[in-house]
Amino acid sequence: MLKESLIENHSIALNQTATSWQEAIKIGTDLLVKAGTIEPRYYDHIIGNIEKMGPYIILAPGLAMPHARPEEGVIKTSFALVTLKEPVTFEGEDEPVSVFIILAGSDSDRHMEGLMEITQVLDDEESETGVNLDKVLTCKTVEDVYAMIDQALNA
Repeated sequence: MLKESLIENHSIALNQTATSWQEAIKIGTDLLVKAGTIEPRYYDHIIGNIEKMGPYIILAPGLAMPHARPEEGVIKTSFALVTLKEPVTFEGEDEPVSVFIILAGSDSDRHMEGLMEITQVLDDEESETGVNLDKVLTCKTVEDVYAMIDQALNA
């Protein structure tokens, strides 16, 4: 589901420059708006939710999964992957974030499936945090990303 969505929607942006977490999320949501899988308002809902509830989207040090509710602008379940040259920090958080995986789930089942697949791809029992972001951050091309996903899901 993750890889198919990234291929179909051309929604990978590697080594991007963003001055804020809002800007980093916008890079990803813009890819999905262009692909026609979310409405522009989905971005506004993500930002609004984070401003209200804090950075609940941080799954592990360095990794954020911005998302909002299906009715807040999801047209079709999709993902976008954004990596940053320089990580950005969320207010009140010590750990800066350099990997953003935008999740747009069309319903709660799709949302959970997407979350589990991302967790499986980045899972690393040897890592202190349980997540291996270097796997993503060393990807230089979209083909590298596809290969990393295949390797993780077929391990």
